[in-house]
Amino acid sequence: MNDTPGWASPGSAPSDGQEAGVPRPSEPIDGSGPAGNWSSTQPPAGQWSPPGTSGPGAPPPTPGWGGRPQAAGWAQPPAAAKPGVIPLRPLGVGEILDGAVSTMRAHWRTVLGITLTVSVIAQVTIILVQRYLLPEPASVDPNATGAEALRQAADSMQSSLIYSAPSTLVTLIATLFTTSVLTIVISRSVVGRSVTLSEAWTEARPRLLQLLGLTLLLTLMTAAIMAVGVLPGVLIGSAAGVALALLGFLAATAVVIWLMVRFCLAPPALMLERQSITVSMRRSAKLVRGAWWRTFGILILTWLLTLIVTLIIAIPFGIIAIVMDGNGMGAFLTGKPTDFGWPFLIVSGIGEVIISTITYPLSAGVMALLYVDQRIRREALDLELARAAGLPGYDTRS
Repeated sequence: MNDTPGWASPGSAPSDGQEAGVPRPSEPIDGSGPAGNWSSTQPPAGQWSPPGTSGPGAPPPTPGWGGRPQAAGWAQPPAAAKPGVIPLRPLGVGEILDGAVSTMRAHWRTVLGITLTVSVIAQVTIILVQRYLLPEPASVDPNATGAEALRQAADSMQSSLIYSAPSTLVTLIATLFTTSVLTIVISRSVVGRSVTLSEAWTEARPRLLQLLGLTLLLTLMTAAIMAVGVLPGVLIGSAAGVALALLGFLAATAVVIWLMVRFCLAPPALMLERQSITVSMRRSAKLVRGAWWRTFGILILTWLLTLIVTLIIAIPFGIIAIVMDGNGMGAFLTGKPTDFGWPFLIVSGIGEVIISTITYPLSAGVMALLYVDQRIRREALDLELARAAGLPGYDTRS
């Protein structure tokens, strides 16, 4: 960030293969002697005998050196500083999730302001597009067989893709806005600083186009890999082609998952370090290196949590929407093509707004804190964040 030091990519960091700086003993005051000498006159050897031994110069035994247990304070390291929503040390999975939720609670006005506004605009847009611009879904005859059944299945798949494309595009744009602003909010909350919605938007706005470019690049990369895996089997067209397409799909999916995890920290790197698209992708690959499975596990756990939240909210709202829409309910029960009206669209849209308001901050928070955690582990970012937070005992000199 501009006014918060510590987010810039280090010129020489442990992840680059460099050795992190470690405090060392100071040189002798008079400048003479080797680096290991603390004094020109060393104490006699007899004075350094272990406690409890007899002999000239041996100190009397102290209570702490016997068999009695020491004080509790000597057995535990000091607690890590916590100026904001997370302690400044390597984080566990629970601490990352707790930090995301704590950010939602501590900055609820800013978080709710951006997520609710973007969610409402996105859902209104999706509802209007689905109601007035999209064609009617293709009808399917359950009694069709052979070539007719294949043709209807292809038409139904094409209709589903056309129907879902606008909502996917709108959701992508909404995710860009919320991710950009929430990343700024979370980066401030780590050092215990508050931020208003206008301040977060002012700082995030110059990076939106680059974030959009990064998202489109990853999307095109995914589409190209899937096409390369599936197209050969589709072009063959026989039973062997179907098997080849299935194997290609599985292989392409594995490659896509590996790449998406590898580049998952590129958005926070782009927003906080103010890097270009390619440099942010390289930074993400460097931070994830050696921690791919851990990163994958945290992302899967986050996805499961958002799925559970989605189901808890979507199922009751979906039932209410179907019941309130009489025509859609009748078509749904008779197996005919459903033509849901305004009651269904409005009620289901309200449920989607609630889901997005909860899941957007959770996903963005986990991603940003995972980036912070990896930089703490590899680049000692906790020291820079402690200086940025103004904690006592940290030298502010460069």
